Amino acid sequence: MPFLPVGGQAVIEGVMMRSPTQMSVAVRRADGVVATLDRPFVSITRRVKALGLPIVRGAVSLFETMSLGITALNFSAEEASRSDAPATPAARVPWWQPVVQALTIALSLGLGILLFVVLPARLTGWLGFTHRVGFGLVDGFFRLAAFVLYLALISQWKEMARVLGYHGAEHKAIHALEAGAPLTPESVQSFSRFHPRCGTSFLFFVVVVSVVVFTFIGRPHGLGDHLLRIACMPLIVGVSFEFIRLSGKYADRPLVRALIWPGLQFQRLTTREPDLSMCAIAIAALERVRHDPAVDALQRAGETTRAEVMFVQ
Repeated sequence: MPFLPVGGQAVIEGVMMRSPTQMSVAVRRADGVVATLDRPFVSITRRVKALGLPIVRGAVSLFETMSLGITALNFSAEEASRSDAPATPAARVPWWQPVVQALTIALSLGLGILLFVVLPARLTGWLGFTHRVGFGLVDGFFRLAAFVLYLALISQWKEMARVLGYHGAEHKAIHALEAGAPLTPESVQSFSRFHPRCGTSFLFFVVVVSVVVFTFIGRPHGLGDHLLRIACMPLIVGVSFEFIRLSGKYADRPLVRALIWPGLQFQRLTTREPDLSMCAIAIAALERVRHDPAVDALQRAGETTRAEVMFVQ
């Protein structure tokens, strides 16, 4: 099974798919018409050599993924409730939209750092843990508990049920492409809704790697120590990214299967079994990026060594 450089994300009543040179979104409108958005996109990690180095490329790719995800979500929110116009590409992006996206990403990262870096350390300190290893393990436990609680709340949110179904459809469609199976709803439906490159698995690895890194740093005693922890986040993200990259390429190896198993289990909270109509939307988005030259070349050669990782969110 070749590892193909295709990833995606579930959106409102639709799916976004991305290849090395293009991003496409397919959304089913209220009247059943499928609206699509196609945009060229080449990662800066492919254009600036220094940003494409191992570890470094992880943090850069995360920012790019978040930006593309917000664009796809905005498009899906606008299109999902429309039923009075033909399905056409979106109008030119307003000048202020990138600013709003940047602010949204900054706010999301700020809240993430507060909930998953600062707050667990403060709680552990209040409990009286001072030894480096003990503090690191308890701090990591709180971080993992916050992660599980976050996923559990998402899984129980009724309004998210269909989005989680599209998430499962996105995974199944990429599995089918990687297996060389026919891209039909019935064929895609037969594949697993769990994928080793899922953003859920990535976040789990971030939590695990952070336990190791923060244990070496030790207990934070002031603002400077908290800032040091925050400064280490690009390193933690980069290491987690490289592991996700390797797990996507070697998911059939027994050791790798054992290492990715916990992340796959967390996907039980962030995916649902899709229906055939959801699979059809995932296929519609995938068909628009699958003929990227990089994807075609890897499919023909069955190569994995030069593949660029794409999050399957």
